Amino acid sequence: MVDAVNAFLRGLDRPLILWLISEGPKHGYGLIKEVKRLTGQKLKPGTLYPLLYWLEDEGFVVGEWIKKGRRDLRCYRLTEKGKALLAQVHGLFHKPIRRVIADLLSERREN
Repeated sequence: MVDAVNAFLRGLDRPLILWLISEGPKHGYGLIKEVKRLTGQKLKPGTLYPLLYWLEDEGFVVGEWIKKGRRDLRCYRLTEKGKALLAQVHGLFHKPIRRVIADLLSERREN
């Protein structure tokens, strides 16, 4: 069953990452921690970083180096193009799939 859960969550990692970045600039490790907190599943760096690089190459996010203590971190923020993409994804979740997800999250009644 765990493999099925992981496979399902892999389909949601892209919109989830986009949404998390929309909440404010995030660095890779911060995104990994947030995904773990929200889903209980660990997002692997080998999944996250290629996605971040792709989002940056396509102009959906901008990565900027910041100094935090003695470390340099690459923080990502949404561009206007990224905000438009997130709005499109948001629109998809307001269609009938929203009811499906709500049903999945609610307690099932037995007849």
